Amino acid sequence: MGIYLDYNATTPIDKEVVEAMKPYLVDFFGNPSSSHSYGAKTKIAVENARRQVAEMLNCKSSEIIFTSGGSEANNYAIKGYAFANEHRGKHIITSVIEHPAVFEVCKYLETKGFRISYIPVDEYGIIKLDELKAAICPETILVSVMHANNEIGTIQPIREISEICKSFNIVFHSDAAQSVGKCLVNVKELGVDLLSIAGHKLYAPKGIGVLFIKEGIVLEKLIHGADHEQNKRAGTENVLEIVGLGKACEIIKRDIEKNIFHLKNMRDLLHSELNSRLKNIKLNGHPELRLANTLNLSFYGVEANVLLSEMELNGVAASAGAACHTDSIDVSPVLTAIKLEQSFAMGTIRFSVGRQTKEEEIHDAVRIISEIVKKLKNSEGEDNTETQIDVGAIKLTKFTQGLGCACKLRPQELEKILKDIPIWHDENILIDTQNSDDAAVYKINETTALVQTVDFFTPIVDDAYHFGAIAAANSLSDIYAMGAKPLFALNIVGFPSNRLPMEVLQQILKGASDKAAEAGISILGGHTIDDPEPKYGMVVSGVVSPDKIWENSSAIAGDAIIITKAIGTGILTTALKRGLLSDKTKTLIINSMSELNKKAAEIIADYSVHACTDVTGFGLIGHLSEVSVASAMDVEIFSDTVPFFPETEAMATAGIIPGGSANNLSYFSKHVVWEKPLSEISKIMLCDAQTSGGLLFTVPQSEKDNVIDSLQKAGIVNAKHVGNCLKIGEGKIFVR
Repeated sequence: MGIYLDYNATTPIDKEVVEAMKPYLVDFFGNPSSSHSYGAKTKIAVENARRQVAEMLNCKSSEIIFTSGGSEANNYAIKGYAFANEHRGKHIITSVIEHPAVFEVCKYLETKGFRISYIPVDEYGIIKLDELKAAICPETILVSVMHANNEIGTIQPIREISEICKSFNIVFHSDAAQSVGKCLVNVKELGVDLLSIAGHKLYAPKGIGVLFIKEGIVLEKLIHGADHEQNKRAGTENVLEIVGLGKACEIIKRDIEKNIFHLKNMRDLLHSELNSRLKNIKLNGHPELRLANTLNLSFYGVEANVLLSEMELNGVAASAGAACHTDSIDVSPVLTAIKLEQSFAMGTIRFSVGRQTKEEEIHDAVRIISEIVKKLKNSEGEDNTETQIDVGAIKLTKFTQGLGCACKLRPQELEKILKDIPIWHDENILIDTQNSDDAAVYKINETTALVQTVDFFTPIVDDAYHFGAIAAANSLSDIYAMGAKPLFALNIVGFPSNRLPMEVLQQILKGASDKAAEAGISILGGHTIDDPEPKYGMVVSGVVSPDKIWENSSAIAGDAIIITKAIGTGILTTALKRGLLSDKTKTLIINSMSELNKKAAEIIADYSVHACTDVTGFGLIGHLSEVSVASAMDVEIFSDTVPFFPETEAMATAGIIPGGSANNLSYFSKHVVWEKPLSEISKIMLCDAQTSGGLLFTVPQSEKDNVIDSLQKAGIVNAKHVGNCLKIGEGKIFVR
């Protein structure tokens, strides 16, 4: 079993809670609104739970409304009060460190004409009361400030804020999702008018929450329907989870002092032992006014994502900032707000202990974390290669944040840089950066031009050999997409020698070497650097006849657009990293990404290819736009004919979307006319960042069927006609 130190992200369901819920999972199933005995039993259970919550918060049962969770409670409180009272004013005050469930609601209200003031915090994360008071104006109707911060644990001066609000006759809401069960939460002592609770943060199930609405406060309904929950929140009650939440609140009221004592002991033990073993650790948040279970530490000179990956590999779970942000290595808004120095901020980890945390787990976690930090810093000069590691058991995607071509720089940022780089004028330069072609081409003589490309990225799969093979196939693809023949390659290697044994690098290089041999070339050398993450790629040189180059800018009106491989690898490899992908689909995408585009290039060379590229990091839409814009050609894509790998849609629907794919949609949509009403999921899939994707090329309509038939007979079964070149224009892509 591992060591769980991420209780602020979610808590396990308490065993007493489970036992309380069981009868309502098996025996008592009636609708609480029904008048017969089946309904009466569940109605009694719901009202008993309401009483349990109210007793914990020290309020009336009639002031408790059950919701689907903390996010709904926050939405209902803020939107509900804003829309019900906008006749009194349209100004709301909040802090800069709120959870997205509050912050995004405020951003939404800005689009509806409300003015929001975001009040800064001090170095400990405590809101500046003088600035809050100064922001109040006659239009101010609501203040929303969290009780305790989810990242650094700082507890806000809620009572003082309440008194300020009362003096101006302003309603006060507080998000208490993180504080309930970790400190005393008494709504009368706090003086709040609205307060949100999330069940899964306090050992109750996920999908249940509470909004405390002080008697006399009027909210506009968020959910309309029947008159459930005192006609304030429509929808048949979630009896099972309401019962669980009620029991969890009863336990909190019963055991709060004992639990706070335990949490604080475990938190402080973790802090003191890490401090005794490691240097340059910084505590973030207030040293005293802080949740009993929360320890936010910055490790100087260590990257948080690398540290977290190593911790996970050693069975320790924690979080970099809020759990919602674990896929990002950007400094969180909270750390930015407290003005944490960048060198500390990038190494920030949130540890949060829980009721089940044991002292021996803390000792083990400290030992593991200390060893990892020392290894990453290598400050003790230790030989990290002595540790015996089963190379076959290593999962490379656990050692990196980005995946394959999905970790490319955002195109909008890259464009800003490239526009300032001067174009070199040389009559022998046949292809440069101007049209976003896949490689550079330099004329040697009348019959020969040199083609050169470079590509490298982080692991896209777990197996080192497969990663090397895929990276090599991806690098070689640029040569084939130019209509060229590869001659030789050079390695480019970034390798964390203090994290992985050299045998892993050996397997990466073997995979690449075998793939290069399949292409008929040798790898003649290269360059290596020590890097926090494993990275591999190649510089590939090739030759082409100057009059047979396939360019982005050569598409012709009437051409058919053909693709040779299915797409979806960005989404699916992200799912693979998270352990969500079936073995069948995993094998399918590894085989596809490892497949050279050599055969496809050789086949289409017998036809009249006008323009060609390969589909990699910028996705189908991104790379097609490079062709359409360079050719000044409006094109159409038939979304129903684009081949996708199995599970792509299911994983995208589940939210398994790499950042690179989302960036592609955001950036390249400026070239797209979405004529067919498509969901955001379908759009993301068309923009999904690929690694070692297929060729995307144009040929005359008269050759379309023959070229597809030739490709499919050669085993390139996903070759499909996906669109057409329409007419000279602005390079628009009409998705139909």
